[in-house]
Amino acid sequence: MKEVLALLLLSLCCCLSRGLGDNRDSEGYQGTGASLAVCLPDTCALFRELAAMKERLGTMDQTQAALKESFGAMGQKLGAVETKLQGSESQVEELKKVNTAQEEELKALKKSLSPAQPKVAFSVALRDSGSGNIGPFTTNTPLQYKRVFSNTGSSYNPATGIFTAMVRGMYCFRYSMYSNNSGRPNSVVSLMKNSEKLVTTWNTDDSMNVHESASNAAVVQLEVGDSVYIQLWANRVVYDDINNYNTFTGFLLFTV
Repeated sequence: MKEVLALLLLSLCCCLSRGLGDNRDSEGYQGTGASLAVCLPDTCALFRELAAMKERLGTMDQTQAALKESFGAMGQKLGAVETKLQGSESQVEELKKVNTAQEEELKALKKSLSPAQPKVAFSVALRDSGSGNIGPFTTNTPLQYKRVFSNTGSSYNPATGIFTAMVRGMYCFRYSMYSNNSGRPNSVVSLMKNSEKLVTTWNTDDSMNVHESASNAAVVQLEVGDSVYIQLWANRVVYDDINNYNTFTGFLLFTV
């Protein structure tokens, strides 16, 4: 813009010079008073306009410089903000890693502090050899299941036929019964908790039903020291052989 203004001033001077020369040649030189009286008013106005334009151009240059400086400062601030943001993102990632590691440590600690779930399970059959009836007895009698398939936790005693709870919890028990006798005595057995009768199986005592089997089960809560067993009723019998018709099974579901 400054170059354009200089060219305009130069062109104006050239025009004025030509105008004065033309007046001298065509009309004769009459002195400067008449020519200046005609030309100076317009020339002065043009100069004033050019001066105002130059002032505006100077103001625009200052404004442009101020904007440039402001933009530069803003760019620096944005750069600083971006740097801080990148630093914050790095810190967040590090905190996430630390948090994940702490969660894993907490899980491991909880696992190490939590008592292990006791393993209690058994499965037994009535005879370990031979065949025939067991009973009758004159009183109610716990059946002694002598063939042991499994006895994890050693809570079942094959010498007595009694399961004794070593931990407080919910347990599941199941048994089966078989009768191979026509008429009396028939077969009746019950699942017992201490002296409490939980469930019972019964077969008929008529001559039309010689081979009969039955089963039953229960889920019960036991305290430490509670006993569970299968009781043969007085004056009743059960039959078994190597096929293991009569079984007794139990296991811990969960502690309470």
